Formats: sequence, structure tokens, C-alpha cells
Amino acid sequence: MRLALVIIAASLILFGVQSRSETALERGRYLVDTIASCGNCHTPKGPNGPLPGKKLAGGDVIKHQDFTAVVPNITSDQETGIGKWTDDEISLAIREGKRPDGTLIGPAMPSRSYRNLGDEDVRAIVAYLRAVPAVHNPITAKSQYDASFPASWGPPVGHVNAPPKEDRIAYGAYLAGPLARCMDCHTNQHKGATSELGAGGKAFYGPWGVSVSANITPDRTDGLGDWTDAQIERAIRTGVARDGHKLFPPMPFTSYAQIATDDMAALIAHLRSLPVTDRAAQASGHMPDTAAPLL
Repeated sequence: MRLALVIIAASLILFGVQSRSETALERGRYLVDTIASCGNCHTPKGPNGPLPGKKLAGGDVIKHQDFTAVVPNITSDQETGIGKWTDDEISLAIREGKRPDGTLIGPAMPSRSYRNLGDEDVRAIVAYLRAVPAVHNPITAKSQYDASFPASWGPPVGHVNAPPKEDRIAYGAYLAGPLARCMDCHTNQHKGATSELGAGGKAFYGPWGVSVSANITPDRTDGLGDWTDAQIERAIRTGVARDGHKLFPPMPFTSYAQIATDDMAALIAHLRSLPVTDRAAQASGHMPDTAAPLL
């Protein structure tokens, strides 16, 4: 009998059969706390990092050249958070950037990227947000935007399927796109200039000063073309570049340190597949003189 059990266990390991499937709550926790790193914006921070007991409670201010956004509380608090919102209302806010009262959520909420989140992942995120402890955190400051919003951020989102994990490059694009939003930061939408996917050059303003997103295309001069997979992974997980220098926020290295091994491999495979772009040749003049590097 013991020998039979050993053979069965070995067969399960050999053929990759798992004893149970990942629950929606577990998937949501992984997405919110790791890949999507929602706390990078929604958890208030002090000089020593995230404030204890304030997970996802909002209140921080995000400054860009054309807006100042006050981050909302997305815990389940009934008065100051999203505790009174239905699951469908939370999903609508995530994917279409629309509050229950019909008003639009402005940047830095990346709703135009979140439109491409798979249905199951959105449900998992909502399930986990429901499980996060409620934090009462009144926020009186208001976001300020230089430009008015459109009527909507796009047409209603229909059914969306995430690509299968077996398609490594497509799944890596899904991780880097609507989940981690790498391209939101690493593509600079210049006014009146050509923007290249993943070529970097976008400035971020914070307590650290000014950081500028790096070129993460496979360009051998300005990008990741000469980096090994291990060097790229170290930079993503620890914030240490190929040459050993420290990379800067808002890249959420602490969250990305927990990315699953197979997800990291898919993410790197996608980065390897990007069209080569030499930002140094095409985007000179767009980088602030006092900028610090950001992967």
C-alpha cells in the first residue's frame, strides 16, 4: 500500500497535477498585492514606507505634469471606502473608470488598461478587496486636472478572456499590460511626438525627486538587449540594475519580489518580443536634467 501511494504521488508531481485549484480569493490576493500592486498607489506611506493598519486606505497624492490626483480609499469601509458598492459597481470602476454615481475616475487610475482585464481576474480582485480589513479614512482633498474628461473612457466592456498561460508571450503581454501596467509607465505619450511602446522616457515626481522610466525594449544600446534574463529579473524584483546602481520609485519592487516564477518567465519573454526602440536616438530632450533612473 505504501509503495502504491508513493507511485501515485510521484505521478502527480511528474504530470503537474495539483491537489486543488487556486481559489478566487487567492488569485485576487496575488493580483492586488503582487502583479497589480494596487497598494503602490492606494496604501498611504510615511518616511519608512506603508503606514501600519492603512492598507489600501488611500489619501496619498500623485503628482504629474498635468494633474494632481488624491488616491481614494478602496477598503470595504462603509463611509469612506467602497463598502456600499456592489460587486458590479466595483468592477465598473476598475474596468471603465466610472463611479456608482456615473462620474469618471481620472488618472492616475489606469482604467483604459484595466479594460483588458479578464473577467475571472476582475472577479478575483473584487473578492479580495471585499476581504481586506475596512479602514475608516476620511479624505477631504480633491484631485485637480488641467484638462476636462471625455464622456467616457471608452465603450462598455464586454466579455474578456485572459490569454492562456501556455502561450507564454501572449500571457506575458497580459501581465505587462492590463495587470502590471508596465507599458503605461514605460511608454511616454508625448504631445506632438511619436510614442514608442516600452521605450520609456516618462517622468514621475515624488519625494525621491524625479525619476524617468527606462527603455525596456530589446535595444542593445538603450534598452535590455544585452541584459540576461537573470539581470532583468533581479531589476524587477529588487530594484538593482545590471550595473549595480539602485533604481527608483514608483516601480513597486517590494510587490514584484513576490511574482511567481512562471509569471516572471512569461513577462521577460514578452519584453524580449517587443519591437526594438532606441530612445536615446528618438526621444532626446524629453528627459528632465535632474532625473533618476527607473526600470
